Amino acid sequence: MKIRVYIIGFLIVMAVMGSCKPPQASPRPSPEGEGEAYRTLEEIDSLMWERADSAFAMLQALVVSPMADSLDEFEEHYCQLLISELLYKNYYAQSNRENLLKAVGYFDSLAMTDGWDAEKHNASLQERNVFLDARSHYINGAGLYEKGSVVEACAEYLKALEIMENWCDENELAGKKVIFMFYTYNRLLELFSAQFMMDPAIACGERALTCCQKEPSLFNKISNINVHIGKQYDKKGQNAEARQYYISAIESMASTDNLLYRDATSAKALCDYQLGYGLEQSIAVLKNNLSNASSEMERFTRFMTIGYIYYEEGVLDSAMAYLEPVFLNAENQLSKVKSAEYLYVIYDRLGDKGKSDECMRFLAEYKKSEGESKAMVSLLENLYQDYQNRKWEKRAEISRQTTIKKAIGIIIPITLAVALAIVVLAKNKSKKLLEKQQAEADKVLEEAEQRLKEVERKHQQWMAEAKERHAEELMAQRDMSEKEIEKTKERHTKELEAEREAYQKEREALRQILQSKEEQVRDLEMTLSQQQEEIVRRREAFLKEPVCKRINDLLHGRHITTRDTSYQHDDITLKEKDFKQLKEAVERHFEGFDAALSGRCPSLKHNDLTLCHLYLMGLSEGEIAALRSRTYSGIKKQNESLHEKLGLDEGVAAYVLRVAEDLCGTPTRSISQNSTLKGTLKSTWSETLKGTQKKIVEIIINNPNVTIPQVAEQLDLNPRGIAKHFKALQEKGVIRRIGPDKGGHWEVMG
Repeated sequence: MKIRVYIIGFLIVMAVMGSCKPPQASPRPSPEGEGEAYRTLEEIDSLMWERADSAFAMLQALVVSPMADSLDEFEEHYCQLLISELLYKNYYAQSNRENLLKAVGYFDSLAMTDGWDAEKHNASLQERNVFLDARSHYINGAGLYEKGSVVEACAEYLKALEIMENWCDENELAGKKVIFMFYTYNRLLELFSAQFMMDPAIACGERALTCCQKEPSLFNKISNINVHIGKQYDKKGQNAEARQYYISAIESMASTDNLLYRDATSAKALCDYQLGYGLEQSIAVLKNNLSNASSEMERFTRFMTIGYIYYEEGVLDSAMAYLEPVFLNAENQLSKVKSAEYLYVIYDRLGDKGKSDECMRFLAEYKKSEGESKAMVSLLENLYQDYQNRKWEKRAEISRQTTIKKAIGIIIPITLAVALAIVVLAKNKSKKLLEKQQAEADKVLEEAEQRLKEVERKHQQWMAEAKERHAEELMAQRDMSEKEIEKTKERHTKELEAEREAYQKEREALRQILQSKEEQVRDLEMTLSQQQEEIVRRREAFLKEPVCKRINDLLHGRHITTRDTSYQHDDITLKEKDFKQLKEAVERHFEGFDAALSGRCPSLKHNDLTLCHLYLMGLSEGEIAALRSRTYSGIKKQNESLHEKLGLDEGVAAYVLRVAEDLCGTPTRSISQNSTLKGTLKSTWSETLKGTQKKIVEIIINNPNVTIPQVAEQLDLNPRGIAKHFKALQEKGVIRRIGPDKGGHWEVMG
């Protein structure tokens, strides 16, 4: 039968080679629909996807007809491709290798020139040429596989996929194209499975399933693909995942009287046993399938599975009964190897040295050939990884081009909007800070006014009480001599005058405090304005540093995304000397920046400070990842770690900018203002405070950062007693604490 098949294929090729005229000079393809020969080829092509045998008969009639003489160069290569495909689909060996390779080169050239040029051809013509190019690579791979060139065949299958994926959108695949993609993925699934490359096999299987779900004519392939994917998970030891695919395969089968159904139920039964669902039920299913086996190969497959279960259960005699026929008679090499491994252990336990040595010799011979197989697997893995990398790069490039096109129309308005937003935010920030300080000043003024009213009220109350008391005394002394009455009146007058003078002094002191606070608010506004100007000036100077300009130039025109890949290009990756220059530039313009960060968290590392320097330039995490040749997720993780180390309630980038702003100068009370306040407060509290409390207030005026133990040491008193005085002064509203116990200071209230 095989000889007959080869003869038929050879006769077809000879007929085509003899009847087709030599290629024409023009490499141009025939316009779609032109010429009877072209229409006949298209008809054969269309029929081939549904009835390969009928299409084969039509092609045989064509190549011996006068019509074959009219084939131009495109049609001649098209005809050779159809010959190869129909030989393959009708289970004949590929016998026109030389002409097929010429067709592959021709369609490659066509797809890479005219096939991609929309100005030269319409879209349907481009699509046709690309599809023919992909088919030529696929069928060339099938011929290479027939010759045992597995690696070269895999390369051709992947090339066919790459051509289709680069041209056709996945959502647009339908009809012949989706069928072609299914067959390509299925071939790769079988190829990778045979080489125990489970992950690539699973990926191709899933893609094949997607194709089946798009094309109704492929629905009957779903069960087979599910079984194949399940076997890959079995090889990986992931029994639960494998079991789900076997269940899906069984549920999608229309008939149960076939080999695929028995394979699926047997594989599921083995998974059930491995997952602990029961020995008896699994053995029952396997033995039932064994009784219905339709070939010796299937019988040995069931023997192998049952023998394995008995081996695992320790029932060695039953295991040996099933495994020995596999080892002695099976043609499948893998089954023989697995059975030999189990039998070696069984014979060794039973003390049968002769048979155990026989198994060992067989396994040793098998091991010798494993090196060649591993080398092939390595090559296949490299091919598949290169294909995946090109696929991801293509997708990334398409995404980048799309993003750039969308961004071009809006980048200038966005840039202007961002610049305006930055100005507005800076202005709002300064305004909010000023409003906060103004509110605090208003609060102090309001408290001073309330205190003044309280003094006035107490004065009026005291005056009323004094008058009432004096009246009572005068009534009591009515009988006293005039001289004594005069003395009493004179004493009362002096008391009233002294009270008026004290009142005037206190009122004048409060007026001075109000005036001082108003001056402080004006000074604060001026200081804030100067600080904002200083911040802008320093930042502009910092960004003009050579290292900053170089970094911005590197990023200019690049579209940096947050996709989780790392940039490995010397033209954008910064060197250690760049980070050193950036650190020096930061220190020149924001002196003490690193010290401020380290003061908050001494455990900061060099990489953490470098990240802060880059944030200070206003760079995004994606740009930082590119400059540091790191993944976006790696920079994101470092950012989160730094956020936790610093104990921030805001983002790290915002905190870094705030630290830099604080280093540009903060509003502080001048020495002259402090002296004025000191004099004012002395006159204010000199009359109301006495003894130790008055001394404490004077010490705080001279040194707001003083501590309670230091005050106790200066006054040579017990710290506990001094602490009570501090508490009393706080309750009276004379002093208040600003900031925490460590790092804060005291403030004397007006």
